[in-house]
Amino acid sequence: MLTLVGLGLTDEKDLSLRGIEAAEKADKIYIELYTGVWKGSLKKLEKIVKKKIFILQRSDLEENSEKILNEAKNKKIILFVQGDPLVATTHSSLLVEARKKKIPTQIIHNSSIVSAVTETGLHIYKFGPTVTIPFPEKTKNILPESIYRTIEENQKRGLHTLCLLDLGGKSGGMQPSEAAKFLLDMEKKFGAGIIDENTKVVVFSSGKKSFLKYTTLNKLNNLKVSPAVIIIPGKLHFSESEFLKEFADG
Repeated sequence: MLTLVGLGLTDEKDLSLRGIEAAEKADKIYIELYTGVWKGSLKKLEKIVKKKIFILQRSDLEENSEKILNEAKNKKIILFVQGDPLVATTHSSLLVEARKKKIPTQIIHNSSIVSAVTETGLHIYKFGPTVTIPFPEKTKNILPESIYRTIEENQKRGLHTLCLLDLGGKSGGMQPSEAAKFLLDMEKKFGAGIIDENTKVVVFSSGKKSFLKYTTLNKLNNLKVSPAVIIIPGKLHFSESEFLKEFADG
């Protein structure tokens, strides 16, 4: 059996009782730490579940996933995933492969950035498709038009765009100022008039201490907070506007 267990947003204390119970009954436990920034302690997590936990790399869940699936045929295998297990498509693909092999599967959900963004006061049902803003070196300094067109379509429909900021890189995680430059550079290249320096954005970071700011792109130059997301609001409901007032510049 293969069980995917969400770790939640912050550290080992976010693990649910259901997740702990499943881990205590497992024959082997894996964890992946490459799809986000987890601020927990592996030693403390091992103490909670009373078992050794093995760290996986991306390749272990993609091109080399056969090893874990073969183990799950006859053993109870747990995979700990940051946030919620099914927000990242890698894990959905793993489930598909497991079910093809007739391996029983189970999902134990937890909080993720996709649900946590409601802390901004923005209505979750008003979010359109999400985009990820990459470090320029990852795209060889080529601006992906698909990101720009997704934002453009969301704006046309009055929907909010959740912009996930890239992880890794020299600084560990992309800063809001770097994301702002990326967005403005895209506007210069594709020129549909959807983004400028005065575009209103929400900067949000969840964790032990949340950060929330409602400002404009040109005011992100000196803002340092990571990991964080940027939200480009669509048409605001009056209750959304009222909520954001407290966190607005000026």
